[in-house]
Amino acid sequence: MLRYTLKLNINRMKKIALIGICSICLCFSSFSQVKLVVDYDSGPVSHGVVALGKALVKKGESVKLYSHSDPLEDAGIRVILVDPAAPNKGQKEIEKEGYSIENQKGEIHVKATDEIGAMYGLLAISDELRHGKGLADIKDQAVNPAMEYRIVKFNLPWSPYRDSEATRIHTKVCRDLNFWERFLDMMVENRLNVLSLWNNHPFPYMVRTENFPDASPFDQREMEEWQDFWHSLFRMAKDRGIQTFIVNWNIVVSPSFVEAYGGEEYNDLSEQVIQYTRESVATLIDEYPDLTGIGVTLADWMGTFDEKMTPEEREGWIEETFVQGMKDAERKVKFLHRSVLAGDPMAMREVLANAELEDPALVEIKFNWSHGHSTPKLAITHDYHSGELDQRFWDPIPEDYNIQWMIRNEDFFILRWGQPDFVREHLKENNHTYVNGYFIGSEGYIPALDYSHVPSPQKTWQYAFEKQWMFYKVWGRLLYDDGLPDHYFEDEITLRYGEGTGKGLLKAYKLASNVPMRLASFYRATWDYTLYAEGFLAPEPSNHEAFFDRSSPFISLEELVNHETLDPGLMSISDFVKSKLQENGVSEKMGPLDLADLAEIEAKEILELLGDLRRMESNYSGALQSELDDMETWAYLGLYFADKVRAGVAWEFHRQAENRVKKDEAISYLERCVGHWDEVIRLTKDRYRSVPHVSTEHYGEEFTTFSWEQFRPQVVRDLEIVKKSK
Repeated sequence: MLRYTLKLNINRMKKIALIGICSICLCFSSFSQVKLVVDYDSGPVSHGVVALGKALVKKGESVKLYSHSDPLEDAGIRVILVDPAAPNKGQKEIEKEGYSIENQKGEIHVKATDEIGAMYGLLAISDELRHGKGLADIKDQAVNPAMEYRIVKFNLPWSPYRDSEATRIHTKVCRDLNFWERFLDMMVENRLNVLSLWNNHPFPYMVRTENFPDASPFDQREMEEWQDFWHSLFRMAKDRGIQTFIVNWNIVVSPSFVEAYGGEEYNDLSEQVIQYTRESVATLIDEYPDLTGIGVTLADWMGTFDEKMTPEEREGWIEETFVQGMKDAERKVKFLHRSVLAGDPMAMREVLANAELEDPALVEIKFNWSHGHSTPKLAITHDYHSGELDQRFWDPIPEDYNIQWMIRNEDFFILRWGQPDFVREHLKENNHTYVNGYFIGSEGYIPALDYSHVPSPQKTWQYAFEKQWMFYKVWGRLLYDDGLPDHYFEDEITLRYGEGTGKGLLKAYKLASNVPMRLASFYRATWDYTLYAEGFLAPEPSNHEAFFDRSSPFISLEELVNHETLDPGLMSISDFVKSKLQENGVSEKMGPLDLADLAEIEAKEILELLGDLRRMESNYSGALQSELDDMETWAYLGLYFADKVRAGVAWEFHRQAENRVKKDEAISYLERCVGHWDEVIRLTKDRYRSVPHVSTEHYGEEFTTFSWEQFRPQVVRDLEIVKKSK
């Protein structure tokens, strides 16, 4: 067995962790003590020890540390690193970042093959203590990661890909290391192990290269401040067992570069830009030893739409710049090669085969394009061509890379989400031999400043990600342990809001989170702006021929009727009506009326659950009221969706068969829709501001911000159009 050895020259961060552990022991020396045998020259292990100490203190106990070199026979907990090549006596093999917990006659052994697995084992014990168990109640268990890479996609607000007020508003918070400490702690708690940081062009904010020093706009003092920030962030992540990646878009330089050296800011194919990019990559890697990897994306400024560059030329540019820069650096790092529609899998395979990487590359593929919170069935990707999925990314099975699904969220930025059944089904459906990870995150939403919720006793959180705690917990914990049962999430809710809340609120979360996914599955969308399910908006239609009046980004009844579905198991309104009129028999697909019935049943069940929870909410935190109001908002959005679909079916029958009864039926459903929307307004107008919204601002001043109240005229307009129709 390999064991940690105690070292005296631990760095400052580890000293801070050790001081925290000792403080727990000293402040609560009158408590019964748990003897913990662990050598703590590791940031991740120290993090796990501190978490365990805090959990013990809450139970009236404290922790006292011992080294493996201490002659101690009656330890309470021992942390043991085992040789991954050694046999494990018929027990489950412990994989990288996995752990086992064994109760050895009253002494608990936490075994792992690496320090991150040891940390997770300690955190697992902490979880059980927080959920009410004692050390004697902890049973044997073994957990290995379901996914090797559990990645957060985080867009940076400087040099942003989506430049808008919705992005710029986060700049100050994202320069604050206190924010990042909280965010990284959340990631560890939820077993998310990679932070990927994305913007157009990160290099001027991080390095000054030898041959292009004026590419950065900052003076020496400003550059040192930026570099201190990055060094601190990467070290904080590493001390928590979190990998870090910096992701650049592609052929981009800074305005300062153009001013100093000439050329174009975007899509400049000159040798000068190639040299600058290659030098920036190598300098970045050498400047930041705690940075895990670097990434690049195709398309956008590589001639995507006018085909100035062939797929082979795009990959050739990446090989000359990023791959060569990695080779020029003094150390090896991991490589993230984003896959998008401008690429070609065969050209990419050749580049990665020649890259001389120590670890297989990461190849991110968007699952159902920008709307991954839809159906767990893979219908489209960003490599979508002519209605076919490009199987060459995974057939034949790659040797030099693995695929990570990108589950993008451009569909809910304000209301809370958390659906563990969806994540479980997604993993079951899409966990192939060539897949070893998932990304979760947005392009148009940064989870930093919570600028939507008005100050009130309800708002007990500081940052946006803290409000969306269930989103990160559901994704992170299940990507690590796909066998984690519902009672874990119920217990987490109970810890927040008290006895009696866990089961009901988790059920409400599941049903409420189905609402945006039902719309995203029924209303096929592609890139970011083609759907914002939370607002019932399609700012940029993906099928322009199916759209009529686009004076508003709101999805009109006409658009809903004529739009195709994303989920291949669903039937669109127009196809459903055509099939019924032509008497084409029974379809294996779910029809829109059945979908509407399901949405209504679930929405009404949410309201019933909330009635029970509201009767007890006065005893608990104001944040519970905010959670319940979000669930109720989703319920009325679900009822709106159900009745709008029914209205669409009735109106299409009227138009195709001139059935006056069906027109009256459509009017009745649309009148109910107005009532449902008014309930949404009631639940949101005093809690949420009209907020900057990245996808609607180009519609003009009227739509630079979003609120549900401002779209009421469009809801009424559907009713007026049907009333006036022949």
